[in-house]
Amino acid sequence: MLDGFEERPLIERLKWLLAILLVIFLAAPSFIVIPMSFSSSDFLAFPPPSLSLRWYQYFLDSITWTQAARASLTAGTLTTLVSVPIGIFAAYGAMQLSQRWRLLVSGLIVLPAVIPSILIAIGLFFVLARIGMVGTMTGLVLGHVALAIPVVFVVMSAAFSQFDFSQERAARSLGARWHQAWFRVVLPQVSGPILASGLLAFVTSLDEVVVAMFISGGNNATLPKVMFTALRDKIDPTIAVVSTVLLVVATVAVVVILRKGAAALKT
Repeated sequence: MLDGFEERPLIERLKWLLAILLVIFLAAPSFIVIPMSFSSSDFLAFPPPSLSLRWYQYFLDSITWTQAARASLTAGTLTTLVSVPIGIFAAYGAMQLSQRWRLLVSGLIVLPAVIPSILIAIGLFFVLARIGMVGTMTGLVLGHVALAIPVVFVVMSAAFSQFDFSQERAARSLGARWHQAWFRVVLPQVSGPILASGLLAFVTSLDEVVVAMFISGGNNATLPKVMFTALRDKIDPTIAVVSTVLLVVATVAVVVILRKGAAALKT
């Protein structure tokens, strides 16, 4: 008996079976690239004929791939550093508005997440082309920031919706300046969502391809762009190696977010 209702073992097993099948259906297409990245074949093959680290060595020795990895990491880091503070203050400010204005402002901020990426990429291309920033790291970061801010805003809006703003007002009434109240009262209580939003912003930049196809180039070409370009020339397991690296980064980010979320629920 659970909460006054009788447990049905068969239904519980069916729920678990459905959940497991759903996880396999969603994860299998992504994780299948891992064994393919250890293939000794000259082409993508599953299952691999034999295991080898040759393509990982090729990835590390290739100037094109390492340069793209460096560009992606730089763009992801800068995107996170720019988008997280903007998203935090935007969410905080939106919570101070009336419901009508909050809905309007929130809708405008999350608009880039609703509009197809191809439209954003085309618009950014023409704007940045006029000021000579196409192919630059600054232009790439600006494009990624436009896509990352809505992610940060949504996460931080949910965090601030549970925050007791009277604590900040009490600190200000006791003589704390606004930055002291922020660093000693506000930020410690939303540190988990800040970390989660930062990781999501980084992964958003790392995985983004449409904007990168239009804006990045040369030494600033990102991994996703180089991957799509390489697919036109030769389909070798290097693509699987890069996919595995991106998958590991995304998985680590999700695990950290889930652990932070579980810790927040316990407290």
